[in-house]
Formats: sequence, structure tokens, C-alpha cells
Amino acid sequence: MLLLCLFAIRRKLKSAVLWKPLFLRKEDPDTEVYSAIGEEQGMIFNLENIKAATRNFHDDNKLGEGGFGSVYKGTMLDGKQITVKKLSLKSLQGKRDFLNEVKLVAKIQHRNLVKLFGCCTEKSERLLVYELLVNNSLDKILFHPERRKELDWPKRLNIICGIARGLLYLHGDSHLRIIHRDIKASNILLDEKMEPKISDFGLARLIRQDESRVETRIAGTYGYMAPEYAMLGQLSTKADVYSFGVVILEIICGRKNTDKRLFPQFQSLIEWVWRYYNEGNIVDVIDREIIEIFSIEQVSNVFMQGFYVHKQMHHFVHQ
Repeated sequence: MLLLCLFAIRRKLKSAVLWKPLFLRKEDPDTEVYSAIGEEQGMIFNLENIKAATRNFHDDNKLGEGGFGSVYKGTMLDGKQITVKKLSLKSLQGKRDFLNEVKLVAKIQHRNLVKLFGCCTEKSERLLVYELLVNNSLDKILFHPERRKELDWPKRLNIICGIARGLLYLHGDSHLRIIHRDIKASNILLDEKMEPKISDFGLARLIRQDESRVETRIAGTYGYMAPEYAMLGQLSTKADVYSFGVVILEIICGRKNTDKRLFPQFQSLIEWVWRYYNEGNIVDVIDREIIEIFSIEQVSNVFMQGFYVHKQMHHFVHQ
């Protein structure tokens, strides 16, 4: 019996080192995923049910692909529509992000944050199951040559305000204080009414209420990172605010943060806007799809709020 116990312990330690799959077992209180969701057994999904919902992760149901896995849509037997984030088994970063996302998103809820239904870790799989948002991500519409016309100024303003509400909740109104670290257009999902919801909390960082900033490894998407974070690793809620400012510029200008198809002097959205700002022609950068039907004063006010952080960061970089 002693030998059997030692053999079992050795196997368990070996599995931990080699990142073997986690299994949700109630008799194993040390399982990280189980401890993250507590007694909410409704959040534990059966792999066969997810396969049936997504037609075994068929390409027709594939919504997109990120750095750490693919995303699929599906319909459960009860008619509930879901989005399944299927993390790559080859990525250690993806496995860390999986645990991070389960731990954080399972404990927060807000109308401008995507809702996590649960997860699955059967048979080496690591799956996150979210609500399905029919209009996919903001970038799929905003940068589409035809669909961008669906986003008139009132809708764009509502998206901006919705993202702001979600960030306010994460930074101060929630019982947890969370820095997202990867706010960008592709991580803003839209429902049938074009209401925005912040998604993808794999890189999110939890900080104490009494902390103003922390030193941490750099993670996120270049072009959306605040300079003091990208250069010095100093992380605070201002990092999310800076990224949000970039997204505001994208929403109002109707172009990506970086576009390498353009001439070098026009590739960076922030530098392009900065040039027009210094010349006093800031209205000329506004998306032509909304230029005729918006209030100049209202858009300019929102635009300048988004641009203000970049003006301040511009001084920081050159100092």
C-alpha cells in the first residue's frame, strides 16, 4: 500500500511538471480550476456536449483565431447559444491565461463585460464557454468596407460609453480591482443591439485596492500599450485608459491603429492624428462614414478626450 501511494504521488507531481491536463474532481480540493469556481458546478461543461454544440469544432462554426487558440460558436441542446474559446495545448502561456481567465471572470459580472458560462478540462482540452454575441468583435465591423456603415455616430458613441462603463467597473466599482492589460478593438464584442462587452481576460492582473501601480512583466498588444508600461513595466489602471484612448481614435477615425499598407508616414494612427492636430486640422481625420451626420462639437469633445492621453504620453516619451 505504501509503494502504491508513493507511485501515485510521483505520477501526480510528474503531471504537474509536464502540464498534464487538469480534471475537475470534487474530491480533489487542490485543483486550481475547481477552487476558482467553487461550488458552481453548473459552470463545469461536459466535453461531449460542447463537441455536439460546435459540430466537433467544425470550421463552419469557427469565429476566429488568436495567439493562444481558436474561437467557435455553438448551440447547446437547450437552445443556448455559446462561444467556445479552445486554447492551444502547445502553449504554456495559453494554459496560464486559461486559469487566470477562469479565476477572474467567474467572480465579476457587469453588462459591459462578456459573461463566462463555464469551462471544460476533459481529455487534455482547455475550453472556456462564453455567451454568444452575434455581431462578433468591434474590429470585424469597424474595419470592414461595407459593415462599417452600420456604425453611425450614435452607435459609435454608445460603444465608447459602454467600454468606459466596463473599465470603470473593473478599476473601481467591482469588489476586485482588475487591470485588463489588452484593451483593443478585437477584444470588444458586440451584441445584437451593438452594445459593447469587454472580453479576453487572459492577461488581466488583479491588484490590491491600496496599490496605485505594480512592477510586472510586459504583456499585451504593441500599439495599444502605454509607454511607461511598455518601456518600464510600470502597470496601473492608466495602462487600460491609454489603450482605451487608442480604441476611441480607431472608432472615430475608422482606421486601424497600425496599417502597413499605407505610406510609412501614415502607418501609425497616433502619429497621423498627431500631425493633423498640430496643423489644426483635426476634423479631417474623422471617418467619412459619420462626417455628415454627427455633431461637430460632440465628436470633437469625445475625440479630444481620447487624444488627450496620447498628448500627455507624447511628452513623457520625449522627456
